[in-house]
Amino acid sequence: MMKKLLLGSVLAASSILTVTACTSVNATTDTTPTAQMQKNHKDGAMKGPMSKLDLTATQQAQIKAIMQDKRSDRTANRAKHQAERAQMGQQIKALTNASTLNTAALNRLADQQAAKEKQRFIERVQTQHAIAQVLTAEQRAKMEQMKSEKQEKGRKHSKDRKGHGKQHQGM
Repeated sequence: MMKKLLLGSVLAASSILTVTACTSVNATTDTTPTAQMQKNHKDGAMKGPMSKLDLTATQQAQIKAIMQDKRSDRTANRAKHQAERAQMGQQIKALTNASTLNTAALNRLADQQAAKEKQRFIERVQTQHAIAQVLTAEQRAKMEQMKSEKQEKGRKHSKDRKGHGKQHQGM
């Protein structure tokens, strides 16, 4: 019974770390715009929610600089992050294939992963803060409203999906 619980814990931990590593791979992939993307991006105009905020040319330039800075950081650290992910994968594989689970090593890996997630969170909030400082109070309020609407739409979609599955249980 204990071995099954232990094996289940190892599999769950390795699955979580694998998903996180895969997510990190997607988060740090090349962000250089393709020719088609550049063609669709007319005159450097803002896209997405920013396009709905009636930004001045100065604000657009400031926000683009913030985003370019972030993009440059990701590009500069890409090789380092890929090496870290590969090493993490090897460590997970070694833990998974070991005859007994080294819980100390597993805890170290979990701590490393948590530290990376914390750093990504901090960087994301710092970027959001920097952008918010460029916006006027009205623009920040409008941005917040758009975020709330998007979250509500996501919640509704999630509820619709959950409700959809229950319709077929009686069959």
